[in-house]
Amino acid sequence: MTQMIRSIRPDEWRQVKELRLDALRDPVAHLAFLETHEEAAAKSDAFWQDRAAGAAVGVTERQQIVAVAEDGVWTGSVTVLVEKAGERDPFGKVTELDQGHLVGVFVRPEYRGSEAGVTRALFDAALAWSWGIGLDRVRLFVHEKNGRAEAFYRKAGFVPTGATVPMPGDTGELELEFVITRR
Repeated sequence: MTQMIRSIRPDEWRQVKELRLDALRDPVAHLAFLETHEEAAAKSDAFWQDRAAGAAVGVTERQQIVAVAEDGVWTGSVTVLVEKAGERDPFGKVTELDQGHLVGVFVRPEYRGSEAGVTRALFDAALAWSWGIGLDRVRLFVHEKNGRAEAFYRKAGFVPTGATVPMPGDTGELELEFVITRR
């Protein structure tokens, strides 16, 4: 099945909300996301409207990229957060350089591992967007018990940095990075 890979539009907040809630129902959501389905479902429409507008096409601080099937169903998503040098990242550490931070990675189970390569296409688009705005490094964090995700990230060219972030109640998340080489 053919997928269109594109940035979201500001008015697509309902689809953003629906896909996020579906992602938080995934059996490994507790390893992959920092919020629960109940927390996200309780958020107001205004929250989702702001979230979509703040990550839509044309925004340079963050970008949500989606895969859309021919029938219009959103099959997956990834968001790039731009972290500026000298500012604190979501974990409170000061960022040393301008970089992208991939979050919210989700592909509906029926599209994972498909011949269409939905996850890979989302990552390629996220890296291309990051490169296009001048970032040289993109990172992500993966829970050490989420082997399926870690295997994909490594296959996509991400390598461990050796850094970890402790998470409440468990061992933590591993940092992986992709360094963009300019041609």
